[in-house]
Amino acid sequence: MDFQLSDDQRALRSGMRDLLGAVFDRDRLRAAVERDGALDRSLWRELGAAGFFALRLPEEAGGVGLGLPEAVLLFEAAGRALLPGPLVATHLAAGLVKGAAEGEAVVTAVAADQPVAHLAEADAVLVVDGQASGLPGETEGAEVLSGEALRAFVAAAGPVRSMDPLTPLHRAPAGAALAGAGRVSASEGFPTASERTRADAERAPAATERAPAHAGRFRFEAALLTAAEQLGSAARTTEAAVQHAGDREQFGSPIGSFQAVKHLCADMLARTEPARAAVYAAAVTGDPVEIAAAKLLADEAAVGNARDCLQIHGGMGFTWEADVHLHLKRAWLRAASWLTGAGAEELLAAGLGTAGRLPRSSAAYGRPVPEAGGGG
Repeated sequence: MDFQLSDDQRALRSGMRDLLGAVFDRDRLRAAVERDGALDRSLWRELGAAGFFALRLPEEAGGVGLGLPEAVLLFEAAGRALLPGPLVATHLAAGLVKGAAEGEAVVTAVAADQPVAHLAEADAVLVVDGQASGLPGETEGAEVLSGEALRAFVAAAGPVRSMDPLTPLHRAPAGAALAGAGRVSASEGFPTASERTRADAERAPAATERAPAHAGRFRFEAALLTAAEQLGSAARTTEAAVQHAGDREQFGSPIGSFQAVKHLCADMLARTEPARAAVYAAAVTGDPVEIAAAKLLADEAAVGNARDCLQIHGGMGFTWEADVHLHLKRAWLRAASWLTGAGAEELLAAGLGTAGRLPRSSAAYGRPVPEAGGGG
């Protein structure tokens, strides 16, 4: 089998990198930091016009008609650029919330035991619990908050300190009360699940029989796209470390000529490429267990590479003016989003023990696993 990117996929990735280089360069990144992470609505609309959010909607619904592998390439580019905002939620809500596909609406998501990102700027919130997929036509329980329900939700939520200056966070109200929330259903004129994932189904017909049937499909797709962002960040910090190691001199030689620095750079590459293979493979199959492996490897690559990049930069890397700390803080935040390390490990263990069966434990979604023989 040939797992190399096609010419169209390479062109898509290159085009997104060029677009982000033009509309979200370092000056706009730093401007976003100075705004305490507040979203630039004009940038959001530019992403919508480029098809970032509507990529997987069918063409007859105004989308691009591509699949999950192509979405992974876009989110990898977004991770490289440290693009802020609830990109994953808005992308997954493109067929659910009016204006999301065009970048006119900002959509964030709330899941149990996880803070809500960019809540104050959201036009809608998807409430995703352990039994809701968030996709119409698949399961019951996916809630879209807007209007009065959204305003009540925002009023009840409290701000929490975020480690990432580009991602303001709120703590969802206890129980995430949904009085007045609208339940998503295929009868409301939205694309059905089969329509939304048609392009994905053509690429991986066997996987579509398994993944959509699981109640956590929304979470698994969100976890995979978050892993793609982690992959992009890991690759970018590797490049930054290698460049700095070649430019910075000590004792009359580039620090990249020192064995310890060479080993750090080699370790960064050795984390990035297995994570890339895992993320790309999971995008093709859509398999929840493979997505868990991809998220685990991508989290380790993003966090570990940012740490090593900071070390290679030395004292300069610890300063506010350097961008390395932004990659590290964002990587920490993503690692705690959608599928944690403990949850991914549990899914992998279950996959090894019983092929095709997923655990019903809430630990797969970031909640603690009770100890053997105990409760709570």
